[in-house]
Parts: sequence; structure tokens; C-alpha cells
Amino acid sequence: MTIQYINNPDQLDALCQLISQQPWIALDTEFLREKTYYPKFCLLQIASPDWVACVDPLAISDLTPLLEAIYNPKIVKVLHACRQDLEIFYQITGKIPGPIFDTQIAAPLLGFQENPGYAMLVSSFLNINLNKAHTRTDWSERPLSADQIQYAADDVIYLCKIYTLMCEQLEKLGRLDWLNSDFELLNNSELYQISPENAWLKIRGKNKLTGKQLSIMQALTEWREQTAQEENKPRNWLLQDDFLLELAKLQPITLGELSKIRNMSERTVNRYGKVLCELVATARQRPPKPFSEKERSSKKTQQHEAILDVLSAVVRIRAEENSLNPVILATRKDLEALLFDDEDCLLLQGWRYNMAGRELQGLLQGEFVLSLKPDTVVISKV
Repeated sequence: MTIQYINNPDQLDALCQLISQQPWIALDTEFLREKTYYPKFCLLQIASPDWVACVDPLAISDLTPLLEAIYNPKIVKVLHACRQDLEIFYQITGKIPGPIFDTQIAAPLLGFQENPGYAMLVSSFLNINLNKAHTRTDWSERPLSADQIQYAADDVIYLCKIYTLMCEQLEKLGRLDWLNSDFELLNNSELYQISPENAWLKIRGKNKLTGKQLSIMQALTEWREQTAQEENKPRNWLLQDDFLLELAKLQPITLGELSKIRNMSERTVNRYGKVLCELVATARQRPPKPFSEKERSSKKTQQHEAILDVLSAVVRIRAEENSLNPVILATRKDLEALLFDDEDCLLLQGWRYNMAGRELQGLLQGEFVLSLKPDTVVISKV
């Protein structure tokens, strides 16, 4: 298959015509973000079963016609592990180009492990071992070599073939429609924007901090996220997570105190020292944001463990009925999330909710009961 390398508007218009005629297209992106907060969009690969193209966004200043073609709601966009790819589209337009089909999300319904890598799918479906020669390529460098372009194009060429085979197998199993609500969740814009005020929730070790320390860590993390966004720098270039925790514990309020902290660079003190000290001083005087119920309930009792055992039994039953590995349906952590009312629990979403989550939730709420027979467990409504 000849690869079209698109780097001028005339070629782009012709590609848009091809896209408009397709019921679905495969998409992939190449980007860099080692030195930036936001991904730098370097290459877009697009394919159908009949053609493949690599679009150079660094050479074409106006991608509007292409975006309009891709955002056509009648065309399914096929990707693998699509979150970072969709983040680029969201960064450009503020919207997600649905409808989406993510092969990583679909794969467990065909017996694969949770979140399988793309190389695993290519090997399993096509018996091809991916070439890793350009894994570390700087995709912002121009010109790209023929080998680099082929490497990039191969991802969507294989993705087309995998998608076709996946749909055939899912259709045979009657599971293709199970994925609709999972894919619909990918349109949620909150997945692609990080709120600075909630960035502290991702910091490991926060549960060990005292009240004042937690308040300081929250203030520093919010400042770091906002500053990283404004300056378009990786957040860890400003302050690493373990250093945020150290500052929260030591609570420096003067430049002298700050500069004496081990591994605190002179550059950081000179550039951000004053604001860091002000943040610490202010945060010490206010209560921290509260933990969620999930965080507060992280310590389980023996009664909790017994409940989780019962829920696990139901998961095993429903997984066996549907020829799935129980771990694909729900892990112990997923059941803990359900028990402690975590709204992000996978069992409250998509096919997992329909297969087991609704039932498990009903058991916890007293709407269902379990009874035993010699050879089975019976789940019935109260």
C-alpha cells in the first residue's frame, strides 16, 4: 500500500474527500511532551482498508478541513489506547471526534488481559512482531525518513486489520453492542483537562500527612499544576512529587529556610521561592480539603473483607457464564471501589455494569439476596 505523505493544502483537500467516503477510519498520532506540559503534535496517521496517509501538522498551518472531516459524526474513529491521542484533538478544538472505537477497551471481551498493549494485539491477530527501531524517534525533526514514515503508517495499517477482525469476533459473540457506553464515556471532556485544584489527589503519600501538612501540599500542588500549564513545562520540572511532600512537612516560610532544604536548587529559589513561601504561610492557617469517602475508607475491616469475598463469588459466576476471566470483569480493587462508593468504579460503567455491576450494587443496597443450592448460587430480588 502506497503511503501518502500530506504536507500541503492541496493534498489535504484530496485526503478529506477520501475520508468523507469512509464509514470508519483508523487514527494514530505521534507527539512529543518530554519538555512540555501539553503534547506537541508532530504527525497524524490515517488509514482505511484501501489507503493510508501521514499528515504533517508542522508543515500545514491550517488543519481545519481535515478536522472537519475527522469530526464527522457518521464516521467511526478507530484508535488504540486513545486517551493521549484524543487529548491532542481536544487541545486543538475543545471537543472529542466521536464516535470512537478503542481496540484496547474492546480486547478484554475477546479474552485478552486488561489494557493490552498494541504490540500484543498485532502479534495475536496478525502474527506480526512490531518493528521497534523508531520507538525513540524525535518526530518534530524534519525531514522524516522513508523508514520513519513507514514505521508510523504501519500502526494504522495494522489497526485497520485488527478492527475488522475484532468486529467479526465480537459480532459472533453478540458483544459488539456491549461496548457502546464504554466508548461514549471517552467523550467526557473532564478526561482531557486536569483541574489544578484537584491535582493533589494524584499525589502518593498524601494520606500520611497531618492537617497543616496536607493543606500545604494541596496549595503547592495546585500552584505547580497551574504554573506548568501557563509555562507549558512538565510539572516535575518545577517540583517533583516527593519534594512537594518534603516542603509540606518542613513548612518553610522564608527564603533562608527554603534554600537550606536538601536538593533545593538555587534557580528554583530565585524564580519561585517567594511565591512558595507565601503559599506555605497561607496554607498553614487554613484547614485542608477533605478526603473523599474512598480515601477515608482505605482501611478495611474483617467485615469488609467478608463482603468482598461474597461479591467476588458473584463476579466468578457471571464471568464463567460469559466465558471471561473473572479478573477482566472485576478485580478485588474494583470491588473495593464499589463497596466504598467510588463514582469512578469500573463496575458502574459500560458492559461491566450490565453484566455484574447492577447486581452487585443491588446486593450492597439490600435489593438482591444470595441463596445456596447444592450445585449453584442463586441471586434473586428481595
